[in-house]
Amino acid sequence: MATLQEKLLTPVIKDKTSIPKNKITIVGVGQVGMACATSILLKELCDELALVDILEDKLRGEMLDLQHGSLFLKTAKIVADKDYSVTANSRIVVVTGGVRQQEGESRLNLVQRNVGVFKFIIPNVVKYSPDAIIIVVSNPVDIMTYVTWKLSGLPQHRVIGSGTNLDSARFRYLISEKLGVHPSSCHGYVLGEHGDSSVPVWSGVNVAGVSLQTLNPAIGTAEDSENWKDVHKQVVESAYEVIRLKGYTNWAIGMSVADLSESITKNLSRVHPVSTMVKNFYGIENEVFLSLPCVLNSQGLVDVVNQKLTDAEVAQLKKSADTLYGVQKDLKDL
Repeated sequence: MATLQEKLLTPVIKDKTSIPKNKITIVGVGQVGMACATSILLKELCDELALVDILEDKLRGEMLDLQHGSLFLKTAKIVADKDYSVTANSRIVVVTGGVRQQEGESRLNLVQRNVGVFKFIIPNVVKYSPDAIIIVVSNPVDIMTYVTWKLSGLPQHRVIGSGTNLDSARFRYLISEKLGVHPSSCHGYVLGEHGDSSVPVWSGVNVAGVSLQTLNPAIGTAEDSENWKDVHKQVVESAYEVIRLKGYTNWAIGMSVADLSESITKNLSRVHPVSTMVKNFYGIENEVFLSLPCVLNSQGLVDVVNQKLTDAEVAQLKKSADTLYGVQKDLKDL
């Protein structure tokens, strides 16, 4: 007896299975992972979304919650499983998984524990999606991007850290608040390490091509009477402030990752400050990942913009690189 589906539909082709063109996988369904997922869905970037985690109940719950909103989305399929076969044929894999820092734990110990987690995640990702572009979000993001590159065996243009894309967004927002101009019209970058030792490039900050440093040569320095230095201080402190107030950060990083994913899926060749291999840039001699302005398109990270930095900015960048290498060089099992 024919089913209702068979009565309703007359097949034109027998085998209707197809490989998704813009499948995106999110590894980790914590607050950050789900913010990435919802931001990507709302920007209509994928034709299939896959979620992976070891927490089976939470994983299924998040999948069902998103599936129940399918009427309001333009994504054909939302799937989830702890088995990485569900991620097969992903175009982009966003890695948000990892362990949190324990009280009194050294940075090296935290990273080493995360290496153990990534030794399971990354080979599975590459096994099922060997052509994927990996976006690393897990902290400390620069070192974990290096770890991903090492474990994956992928070319460096397909391993990208979310880096200072969010730091730069915070920077532009805070500049916009002081000037009364929308953030999209306030141009400037925070480079280097994501977090405390990030480098604000005051020499490049401009509105409509007007350099703020030309108008105020002391901008960002201790001699600046308008105290613009506080803007970068707020950038560094903003994550701690949000965590103090609500326990974690998630929405802005989710939007940031969706922004990076859009440049890749839509082949936009937009410039983003993201974490990439910086050996031989600005006199850096070690294999470390830091954020520089990079061009992202459908092939991944295809170019690095040679931004003209002041001697002081270059010195800060090198200091960031030395700090990261100091932790990296002692990592085991890579």
